[in-house]
Amino acid sequence: MIYLSGHIGAMRHPRLGFIVTPDMGNLMPHVVLFAVDNARYSNPQGYSDERYLAYLGKLPRDRCLFATAPDVVGDHKTTVVLALPMLRRIRYEGFKSAFCAQDGWDEKTTPWDEFDVLFIGGTTEFKFRGGREAVQAARQRGKRTHMGRVNSKERLKAAAAIGCDTADGTFLKFGPDINTRRLFKWLDSLDNEPMMMEA
Repeated sequence: MIYLSGHIGAMRHPRLGFIVTPDMGNLMPHVVLFAVDNARYSNPQGYSDERYLAYLGKLPRDRCLFATAPDVVGDHKTTVVLALPMLRRIRYEGFKSAFCAQDGWDEKTTPWDEFDVLFIGGTTEFKFRGGREAVQAARQRGKRTHMGRVNSKERLKAAAAIGCDTADGTFLKFGPDINTRRLFKWLDSLDNEPMMMEA
């Protein structure tokens, strides 16, 4: 499990990477893995496909785990419509494309051939019910999986337990000096503690 944070601090851990968006001004360290979120949720008025692609064009491909296609929180059907053309364009730009599974997720209408990583988004209720099924379906197809908004040790362990390869959250944004050490202990514990499935 790799944890991706939007807070780019000085401390390093082998399981820590970064997640960036077109709205961030931070410069990434040169040797760290990262992923890209399209930021449509946090800044719907500022998002456009062309702006996002222009941003991707400035980033290194070799260290990027994935770049998400646009999505709508809690709405699988609309997400499919928005994501489909951009999944192809993201791949054309040389990045692994990520499709965001949302509430109402349907295995049959998920465009499996068009993406490389399944990103578990949606509501908390969806993440550990429908999200678990989505992760299983993705892994059966050889896709990597990611979970968004993971901000506690329990949720990190639950994401790992259902098979997610990576997760992200804003945990380090608040009290980074203290919480960075706490996060590192959580990450180290993934190798040493039994993982419980979240109900």
